[in-house]
Order: sequence, then structure tokens, then C-alpha cells
Amino acid sequence: MRSKTRLIRGGIPEDPTTGAVSVPIYQVSTYRQEAVGKHKGYEYSRTGNPTRRALEELMKDLEGGVAGFAFSSGMAAITAVIMLLNAGDHVILTDDVYGGTFRVVTKVLQRFGISATFVDTTDVRNIEAAIQPNTKALYLETPTNPLLKVSDIAACAQCAKSRGLLVIVDNTFMSPYWQSPIELGADIVVHSATKYLGGHSDVVAGIAVVNSPELAESLHFIQNSTGAVLGPQDSWLLIRGIRTLGVRMEAAERTARRIADFLVEHPRVQRVYYPGLPSHPGHDIASKQARGFGAMISFDVGSLEKADEVLANVKYFTLAESLGAVESLISVPARMTHASIPKERRDELGITDGLIRISVGLEDAEDLLEDLAAALK
Repeated sequence: MRSKTRLIRGGIPEDPTTGAVSVPIYQVSTYRQEAVGKHKGYEYSRTGNPTRRALEELMKDLEGGVAGFAFSSGMAAITAVIMLLNAGDHVILTDDVYGGTFRVVTKVLQRFGISATFVDTTDVRNIEAAIQPNTKALYLETPTNPLLKVSDIAACAQCAKSRGLLVIVDNTFMSPYWQSPIELGADIVVHSATKYLGGHSDVVAGIAVVNSPELAESLHFIQNSTGAVLGPQDSWLLIRGIRTLGVRMEAAERTARRIADFLVEHPRVQRVYYPGLPSHPGHDIASKQARGFGAMISFDVGSLEKADEVLANVKYFTLAESLGAVESLISVPARMTHASIPKERRDELGITDGLIRISVGLEDAEDLLEDLAAALK
């Protein structure tokens, strides 16, 4: 089954009871039992819901895993996955991860005895140097948010597995349409499903897919115990969004490549971050491990003031948090998605006040190019 067909025919493509070609929204909290413990597979919707299960089965198939889990947000999925660790354990993470990931690891989970080290995972030697006796997991975000740095998943996984580490990959920017981390050696894949999987700025959700029955049992226990599950209506919206993922990703990337080329040549742009550019440091790795380069671009205009001028003059790029939707979005990471990271740390990473991040949507490419040209002028 090829990619576009799997998006539509994967998982549970129709309701097994009625034959409905769209799995219904099972808006129900509890289920009748014929006797104590004797039921039709469902007891209580925190533990399992037919609509959510259809989404989880679909994501399992798309990522090539053993089991999928749908959470109430991307951060809920990430938190649940890191909760597989115990007090006293240590995790290595990519240095310029999403600000919410940095925040939950450094401000919340460290209070429960889970320590973390952030390194540049584009160089496997940095991972090797950061491994401690109590290190239990490696968490990769690739491409990263917002600098689009690319880590070699297979090489990182090989390094981690040789030390017995769990390998977790945030696949939000690429989606399963462009990148398959489990095939490259990952144990767990996480998504902010709010982004490309949903694709329409109308749902907040998270996904985790695991590659073994043991991890599936452990993660389901955490999901059921902590309760941050996705509701049936949002599960249904995600299924609907995923069905058009392939055509959306292809169309957005075509426009993104044109915009990246335009920005590279613009005299008022100091630097462009996009893995599809041959000049990007991670271009060769991205070409090898992914089937596309995505539609996220960051570029630096040099200062906060110049960034504000661009934001004030765009018409078709909406100033907003989030990404991966049909509408094109624009943001300044230092003051928005990554504001929770201390300024000195942002400066060290290169997340400057003049850095602008755009999520290229499905508007006409000429309109978007003209919009950026006018705003930069």
C-alpha cells in the first residue's frame, strides 16, 4: 500500500458495525457490560473509545509501529512518553527543541528527579559525550524548531542503541508522509498532531507511536492513569485531516521551495534556514532520510525592529502561534514559541530577535511571494 492510499485506507477505514465510510463520533463515556468484565472491548472512554482507536490504529499504520496513542495535546504526548522514565534517570535532548518541550523538561519533570542535557544532535559525538551512567533515553527533534537543524536519525539511533537507550523522535515538522523514524531506528515517534496531521487549525492533539508490545503496554498504562486522552470529536477531526495529508504536504512544499529560493536572494535577508536548500548544513542527510523537505522556513532579517516591520506589512501570512495549517502563518520564535527559553540560551543557539519563522500554507504561491516581497521592501 502506497503512502496516499495508506492515509485513506489505513487503520480502521470504516465503521465495522454499520459500514459507514467515515468512522462515527462515538460521543460516549461508558459502555454496557453483559457481566462484570464481560464487554465488547470498551469499558470507559478514558481507557478506550472507538473513534480514538480508529485514529490510533491509523497512526500506527502510518508510522509503521506496533501501537498508537492519541493525547489531548502534543505536550501531553511528550510528557507521557518521558514519564516512561523513572526518578534518577537522565535524558539527552536536541538543543533547540520546541520551547514547550524545553519548559516541561526543565521546569516540571526535573522536579520529579528526571535530569536532562541538551546537545547539538547533528553531531553524534555530542551525544556520546553527554551519555551518563544513568542516561536512559535520547530525544531527537529533526528538523528542529525553529532552526531546521537536521539530525541523522539512523546514526543517532545506532549510537543510542549501543548504550541501551530509548530513542524518541519528534516527527511533527515532517509528518509520517515525509519521514519514517521507526524505520530508521526510533523506538517512539511523537507528534503535535495540532500541526500537519490536523492541518486546519481546528484541533489540539498529540500522538505517540511505539515500536514494541512492551512499550505499548507501558505507555497505555500511563495514558490511562494520567488521563490526558483525546476526545472523540477531535479524534474524528484528525482522521479527516490526515486523509488529505499527502496532497497538502506536497503542495505546501512546492511553494516553500520557491519562497526559500526567493529569500536566499533577497538583500534584506541575512540568513535562510530550510533543509531543501543545497547550502543547508543538513541538506544531504535530509535528502537521505526523508522523502521531502517540508514547508517550514526560518530567516533572519537582522533585528527585532526589522522583524516587526515585516510582521506589520504582511497580508497573507497570519501572525500566530502554531504551524502546519492550510493558511500560512508567521511568527517570531524569540518572543513567541521559544519565549520560555532564557535569552542567553536563545542567543547561544542562534534564535535571534530578528529570526522569523514561516509555515507555508496552501494559498497561491504568487500571492505569498508578492506578500513577502512587499513586507521586506
